[in-house]
Amino acid sequence: MSEEINQRIGDYEILNELGAGGMGRVYRVRNVISDRIEAMKILLPDLAGRQELAARFLREIKLLASLDHPNIAQLRTAFTDDNRLVMIMEYVEGTSMAARLQAGPISVADALNYIDQVLNALSYAHQQNVIHRDIKPANMMLTPQGIVKVMDFGIARSDTDAALTLAGTSLGTINYMSPEQVKGERTDPRSDLYSVGICLYEMVTGKKPFEAGSDYSIMSAHVKEAPKPPVELQPGLPPALNEIILMAIAKDPAGRFQTAAAFRNALSNVRGLSPTAEIATLAAGNAAALATALPHVPPPATSPSQVATLAATPASP
Repeated sequence: MSEEINQRIGDYEILNELGAGGMGRVYRVRNVISDRIEAMKILLPDLAGRQELAARFLREIKLLASLDHPNIAQLRTAFTDDNRLVMIMEYVEGTSMAARLQAGPISVADALNYIDQVLNALSYAHQQNVIHRDIKPANMMLTPQGIVKVMDFGIARSDTDAALTLAGTSLGTINYMSPEQVKGERTDPRSDLYSVGICLYEMVTGKKPFEAGSDYSIMSAHVKEAPKPPVELQPGLPPALNEIILMAIAKDPAGRFQTAAAFRNALSNVRGLSPTAEIATLAAGNAAALATALPHVPPPATSPSQVATLAATPASP
């Protein structure tokens, strides 16, 4: 049951509903003391008695409270009201990346800029031992200033905590879930990077790599099917970017970028290069970098050393 508009909860007046996600319903609210606009998440009433979900909501509060990064929506405060769990977060004005994608593919330059910010946020979160586990365009908010904010850590967990997930249960959104999530296996930061790769694929092609058929067939495809190379859907795509995306969505986590920083560096070194200059520049790569940073990578259409060099080379300041 949704709250009433203009209803007051604590020091906050409800202005309108923003939607339901994760385990809570989200509202735009006004702090009646400071007059500041915020976002409020309230644990869904029908979930309040379910111990695991309530525990996960409390964990989300603790996780968000530990994160302070310009590309992550900030937690303001949290409290209980009439036995309800309430969280007050930064209100991010703008549009979701999912809404932006409804207009079609995003230019390579813009897509790389947006994904760079997402990877920046995840690199920070992963360093705090926090895994998001539900990276998708709907959880990326784009502000009018071009800043991307990663939203909804509703199913995130600390990598050092015991998982609260029930045995055999997969958490995430099927179009963006990693193979290990589909199989209900333990996840690590590379699972988030797989989801980022799926998002980048969709941004530059306008299509998801696996989207036809039932939910089961999509989940099965994440585990078993090779995706169509994005360059086949977008022929003008830089060859190295095509290989980077395919590496990011490798079935085996060992074949992906091992850190958000490596993924980010690879993309940063592609930015600004024309397809012709790109090949000449990447040809100077060495196979040793691949063995160190990206083990067990399936042979791509272009030399593996090219992509590995991108991942291992820090971006220019």
